[in-house]
Amino acid sequence: MNDINQTKKTLIIGIGNYGRADDALGWKFIDEFSYRDDLYDFEYRYQLQIEDAELVSKYEKVIFADASHQPMEEGFSFYNCVPAPTSAFTTHQLNPETVLWLAQELFYVYPRGFIMAIEGTHWELHQGLSDLAEENFKKAIAFFKDYSKKLTAPPRSAKAIL
Repeated sequence: MNDINQTKKTLIIGIGNYGRADDALGWKFIDEFSYRDDLYDFEYRYQLQIEDAELVSKYEKVIFADASHQPMEEGFSFYNCVPAPTSAFTTHQLNPETVLWLAQELFYVYPRGFIMAIEGTHWELHQGLSDLAEENFKKAIAFFKDYSKKLTAPPRSAKAIL
């Protein structure tokens, strides 16, 4: 039986590092929406760890925002995070799928998870995004602002539809 009270707010976990060029994309994503603390709670992480399973267990919805090495047609990808165990030699760095899986296994809760992956190209010690990452970041932000509006729009009444 689950005795954890989940909040209606959405948790956004930004994974990254301002000091490693495009690796800052996850943190910058949080920065962009920090004014919406009425809808979102925010956590900055260098990497995900086993303790994050307890954190995500307190939310109905979690978004993991991170930079990606993978080329993407749109420069970003927003998709469902499907819980899955991982077989790794350490629990000091986990992927989002494993964090959600651990929340299910340990706390018997099933938060909906999403990943906002934003394509980057530079990972060296440097502050500031590459031109490509900045362009992809702007696209991801525009998409998510539109997505957020749809989630927070008041329901239309039957009269308004007719």
